[in-house]
Amino acid sequence: MFGPRSHLRANLRYLRALLRRFRTTLVLAAALFVLGPLLFHWRYIGPDGVPISFGEALHHVYFLLYGQPSLPYVHDWAIEALNVVIPPAGIALVADGVVRFAYLYFARHKNDKEWIEVVTETMKGHVVVCGAGRVGYRVVTQLKEMDKDVVVVEKREDAAFVSALRDENVPLLIDDTRSPLCLPRTNVKHASAIVCATDDDLANLNIALDARKLNPNIRVVIRLFDEDLSGKVRDTFKAEALSSSSLAAPAMALAAMDPRIIHSFHLGKHLMVVSLFEAREGLPGLNISAIRDRFGGLALSLMRDGHEQLHPVGDEVMRAGDVLTVQASYPEYCRLRAFTNEADPPIFAHQDQIGPVWPRKAG
Repeated sequence: MFGPRSHLRANLRYLRALLRRFRTTLVLAAALFVLGPLLFHWRYIGPDGVPISFGEALHHVYFLLYGQPSLPYVHDWAIEALNVVIPPAGIALVADGVVRFAYLYFARHKNDKEWIEVVTETMKGHVVVCGAGRVGYRVVTQLKEMDKDVVVVEKREDAAFVSALRDENVPLLIDDTRSPLCLPRTNVKHASAIVCATDDDLANLNIALDARKLNPNIRVVIRLFDEDLSGKVRDTFKAEALSSSSLAAPAMALAAMDPRIIHSFHLGKHLMVVSLFEAREGLPGLNISAIRDRFGGLALSLMRDGHEQLHPVGDEVMRAGDVLTVQASYPEYCRLRAFTNEADPPIFAHQDQIGPVWPRKAG
């Protein structure tokens, strides 16, 4: 679903974030394997009175980490201090820093909380989606198609689309949104928006309030099942509260009345519809501008001879058999339909949507 270029970009950002987080560890590791051998090279004189090379000193420091010094004992307090200090300090450095760095970089498929926290440190202007159900998954898919960085939070490991999101390399945090550390792990203070898409109205409201507390300027989109509650939240909380029933009701009602309508939505107090018209009676000979000026319909696409043209130009003249996708208010749509004097087309199912299929002309 997502291209190799976006994966490479994400990997480079992630590596940069790891280097920034472990910069102290990496500096100490460099000091251990550079300054340590230099000190041995400068100070150590063997029992035969011959100094050692830098390579021998580096070899000695490396094996000191495993308690296996490679140089003979000499009576020098500085050398003995190095022999005593380097093993525990080096082991602690390697165990706590280098090993954890390698684990976080190469074991990203485990999606643990620390990995998610490092990944989100590389993001700014991303979108946090809470809920890995059907709605949350479709929101993530749409955002990724628009090349937007996304972080998903889900409470349950066995949620419907957890495996699918992991297969698509989407950062997924398994955590309870009520935890005070959950949203900070998603770097929500630098996110542009948060989508609260769980199946619990109260949980969605709590997530929205916590997100606003951490980032007052974040755009909040809340999924609510209670239509009355969604209106109150929209007015008082200044968030985009969407009720499933309010979104589905116009589409279902209009689909029952007219299968030509393939989509509908409210714009303020206006009911807007997207519909299909085949150029038969009335439309052939009219250009796109005339349809807009006379009926208020905005032409979204023109299908001609099997080829689709998005946003056709105003002087494009309709031909018999063309199929025009029009967006208009419902009253404007009714006027255009009356002008064309078309009967209802039959209904068919295509790509999870219900829409009309237009008969092909013979020949």
